Amino acid sequence: YGNFIDDLRLYVRGGTGGMGYPRLGGEGGRGGDVWFVARERTTLKSIRDRYPQKRFVAGTGANSSVKALKGEKGKDCEVHVPLGISVLRDDGKQIGELNAAGERFLAARGGLGGSLATNFLPCKGQSRIVRLDLKLIADVGLVGFPNAGKSSLLSKISHAKPEIANYAFTTIQPELGKIMYADYKQISVADLPGLIEGAHANKGMGHKFLKHVERTKQLLLVVDISGFQLSTKTRFRTAFETILLLTKELELYKEELLTKPALLAINKMDLPCAKDNLNELMKQLQNPEDFLHLLQEEMSPANILEFKDIIPISTYTGEGIEELKAYIRKSIDEEAEQENEEYRKKKLLLLQTSE
Repeated sequence: YGNFIDDLRLYVRGGTGGMGYPRLGGEGGRGGDVWFVARERTTLKSIRDRYPQKRFVAGTGANSSVKALKGEKGKDCEVHVPLGISVLRDDGKQIGELNAAGERFLAARGGLGGSLATNFLPCKGQSRIVRLDLKLIADVGLVGFPNAGKSSLLSKISHAKPEIANYAFTTIQPELGKIMYADYKQISVADLPGLIEGAHANKGMGHKFLKHVERTKQLLLVVDISGFQLSTKTRFRTAFETILLLTKELELYKEELLTKPALLAINKMDLPCAKDNLNELMKQLQNPEDFLHLLQEEMSPANILEFKDIIPISTYTGEGIEELKAYIRKSIDEEAEQENEEYRKKKLLLLQTSE
């Protein structure tokens, strides 16, 4: 992934408690805690660069003394982490996540200070190794096979400047861009590394790619109207087959991905024969079940992805780009309205039941 880091292992340890004072029954201070705090404009790379040891230890509690029978609590250690972080134990079990700025997660608790219960001896703080796993958060995730024109599309609709070239794997790390609208509304779009057949089985960038798709609110499939062939050793796929294969990969990784609202952008409409290919594709998309025989049975998805809108575009000539931006906005707004409606209904139900 080059400079882009999407997971990081850290050692965290809560502070040791302070000593008790047996003669006067004094209690030592508790050890400090280690907290993860979600902050904007933070990256996992910045954590690694700033703390190369990747060790975070909280302060020791103060000892009990004649002047202060109850010792002070040790200093907490706060680690600023990016938004959209899953906190995992070293064995891979998720123990928490941080999605909004300001959210906090207790990574390691400090030890108790010495007291009568502990024979006035302090306890050690909790220590463990945790993994921070970043799943990008974006409103829209661009999904497509390599060379479908996702990077070109991102540069057209936003201010992002991804690397673009005429070979399959140009994008090797997720790129984020923001679409700016006239009324100052912003929608974030993530261009994700090219998916390939077999990604669900972790071929290519498999799970690294699909993990990021999970954290986007909506999908925008980008398909080359003239079809796709990864290399001379792989079969040529038509645009329709490409859509089915992309659906299959998402389905095999996690079926819930297919429940996300999806748009379809059909790219490279400036190519000769594009119009004929588009007519053919639209026919196939109207009754996809009739054309499933084009793929081998094991490659056909069990569920067909339903698209809210299908927009023909050309990132080369700019055709359809403004329409696509309008459709993305409409789709995001509709989804937000639906969420608000559900929230209002829940509130109303709570009020009724409390009465």
